[in-house]
Amino acid sequence: MTEGQQQRVGVGVVGATGYGGQELVRLLARHPGADLKVALGSSDSDQPRTLPGLARTWDGQITAYHADALAGCEVVFLSAPEAFAATSAAELLARGHRVIDLSGAFRLKDAAQRARFYPATPDPLPDGTVYSLPEFDAAAVPGARLISCPGCYPTAAMLSLLPLARAGLLQGDAIVDAKSGISGAGKGASERTHFSENHGSVAAYALFSHRHTPEMEQALGLPVTFTPHLVPLDRGILSTTYARLVPGVTAAQVANTLRAAYAKAFFVRLTDDRMPEIKHVVHTNFCDIGWKVDEPTGRVIVVAVLDNLLKGAAGQAVQQFNLLCGFPEAEGLL
Repeated sequence: MTEGQQQRVGVGVVGATGYGGQELVRLLARHPGADLKVALGSSDSDQPRTLPGLARTWDGQITAYHADALAGCEVVFLSAPEAFAATSAAELLARGHRVIDLSGAFRLKDAAQRARFYPATPDPLPDGTVYSLPEFDAAAVPGARLISCPGCYPTAAMLSLLPLARAGLLQGDAIVDAKSGISGAGKGASERTHFSENHGSVAAYALFSHRHTPEMEQALGLPVTFTPHLVPLDRGILSTTYARLVPGVTAAQVANTLRAAYAKAFFVRLTDDRMPEIKHVVHTNFCDIGWKVDEPTGRVIVVAVLDNLLKGAAGQAVQQFNLLCGFPEAEGLL
């Protein structure tokens, strides 16, 4: 280590066999500030396996979950189903690890909503739990013990509307119409994710019942109607959000508010009235945002695109890691 170079931080990944977990392994194995000590499954019965696609980047083995295997890991990434995360996080915190959780287990602050959508999560939440969207909550991250990362759909919706909502420019409710690639449904096989069911088709699902809706409402302070769709892509999200402006708000005010909010946000790229596309952001940690205001009717449409496995999951988690440990926010993500 050269003089002035920051010491590497020992990290472990739990749930490394899933799509998001594999992305974490790939990112952390190359991160100059991370020492990837171990990658585990999310079950104590998982059989050892390698990741051929990461050969020569990371030649380790993913083994069954045992908390003892994480000894020496200052930070543990949980990329596991929410029920597993809900029960394992407390043990990891008790062992002195700091936890970055990619599941929904700790996202909702309201106990009743949590009981409905994430019934395995204990109440109250562990001390030191912080729900963090890095572009808005960076100051709270260094002191956190458990960082709860936003979902992929909420990340797109929140980055679209949070600056406008916090500036008091919106009224009424918001409509979020979003399309996600099939990897957003996770690695578990189902009829809905079967190739023959998805190829050449687009389908809406979970109307009025998706657990990301209360997460969006919690952040935005607005009623949200959310309609997700599954599209035949491996990865990527396109979110089109419709909202009403307070009377008298101009297109210039909307533009200036968004530009001011993201002036120092490296991973948010504003495209103004040129609408962004999924192909511009896949395999990156960027979120591209374009918008259009119709002043006569007081309506605004915001289009956001991101990679659901990176900015919507593993990449955003590494952003949190960088904030937590004092590394540059883009470290290991370019």
